[in-house]
Amino acid sequence: MTSRLTARLRPMLLQLSVHPTRDADLLTPDRINPDPPLPMRSYIDLFGNRVTRVEVPAGLVTFSNRFVIHDSGEPDETLPDVRTTPVADLPNDVLLFLVSSRYCDSDKLADFAWSQFGTLPGGAGCVQAICDFVHAKIRFSYPDASPTRSASDSMHEGVGVCRDFAHLATALCRCMNIPARYCTGYLGDIGVPIDVNPMDFSAWFEVFLDRRWYTMDARHNHPRIGRIVMGRGRDAADVAMSTAFGVAKLARFEVVTQEQVQHA
Repeated sequence: MTSRLTARLRPMLLQLSVHPTRDADLLTPDRINPDPPLPMRSYIDLFGNRVTRVEVPAGLVTFSNRFVIHDSGEPDETLPDVRTTPVADLPNDVLLFLVSSRYCDSDKLADFAWSQFGTLPGGAGCVQAICDFVHAKIRFSYPDASPTRSASDSMHEGVGVCRDFAHLATALCRCMNIPARYCTGYLGDIGVPIDVNPMDFSAWFEVFLDRRWYTMDARHNHPRIGRIVMGRGRDAADVAMSTAFGVAKLARFEVVTQEQVQHA
């Protein structure tokens, strides 16, 4: 009986936790709660993300979490006027973010990128020009979301969701020898008009310039408040919300981000 029960369990990986670099900001525990109760364990992956391992039985299973986290309330840092770091001077662990990946197929975009941005001096100006281009190129549309759309697909189709903005901008930066990595996390409607679309996890990207990483967002294309990173990687494949080793259907998905103002 035990062996038959175990055979019906389906292994899953969940990336639903705040990134470990934000652990110190948590005011309440960031704990994933399975219903029905299931044993879980976590590990830190090669990109520094916290991943939860769980085996789920057949039937409906719900994963939820609820937490409070402190944030400075300051908008994203404005990208300073810095130049592209020569490839020969890049740290070893940054080189990975210069090459093509599953969704950031920069090898297919290199000729276009150099024709479009090659005359720019590089660095911050080039990154901003790429963000401006992607922001104008892609029309945001939830109904047109596709889990298989790559950066080159976004160039041809001109439509997508936040992950498509991030993938295309990331791929174009890599074409210009600017390391870029994909990010996912929370981004509530703080300091901006309420979005009429259902709330979701958000995607943006980071670029490596002058020996450090900077946050960039081609979809919104202006600094935002309250950005809480969950995961970083080469593209969305590295930070999938859930990965099931077997058939698993997502029945419902809801994200709620609310601002709590602390008074002195």
